[in-house]
Amino acid sequence: MPIRMIIVDDHPVVRDGLRGIFADDDAFEVVGEAADGPEALVVALRTDPDVVLMDLRMPKMSGAEVIRRLREQTPGIHVLVLTTFDNDADVLPAIEQGATGYLLKDTPRADLRRAVRAAARGETVLSPSVAGALAHRARTSEQRTSEQRTSEQRTLSRRELEVLGLVARGATNREVAAKLFITEATVKTHLVHLFAKLEVNDRAAAVAAAYETGLLKPSADVRMGDSG
Repeated sequence: MPIRMIIVDDHPVVRDGLRGIFADDDAFEVVGEAADGPEALVVALRTDPDVVLMDLRMPKMSGAEVIRRLREQTPGIHVLVLTTFDNDADVLPAIEQGATGYLLKDTPRADLRRAVRAAARGETVLSPSVAGALAHRARTSEQRTSEQRTSEQRTLSRRELEVLGLVARGATNREVAAKLFITEATVKTHLVHLFAKLEVNDRAAAVAAAYETGLLKPSADVRMGDSG
């Protein structure tokens, strides 16, 4: 059975060129064309294609919206984006709305045919530049998450900061307990918690880390934090 596909692009010349790429290959059957998003929805509903090969920027409806509606209308459909745009503002919404693949219009004919075959199987197909952009975004997102996690780990409670400030002045656990009207056991518990947050193993390292990260200031031993 040939792969049934429709071509969606607002430029007739482009549609003609794409149709020509698949016309001489019995593995494909172009069952319809559309010049914009609303027309694509109608044609897809009428022809029930395996793959929609579509441009991203067209009149009347955004590409991401077209993809979303196509996927809702025909859950088993595969959308392969073929466009000239490879920036995050275009790529990410298309991928997030369920595009199976994303290629640029300078893709060689043979590669485009292979991509449509892969898309029909439900495989993800991305041009090298798009794959690189997504990989970079993933790394950046992971780095931000890691930095946020580290920041959260190093957020000490008000009481932990008070304990650490007294430790920085050289107070013993007993002296800290007396000063804050808590037990020595409670002091030790606070120390264990702040050691974990600062990723250190002893009092000296905790004080050093606190000064280094700005939790403690040389001019003021304790910086007030969250209550707790």
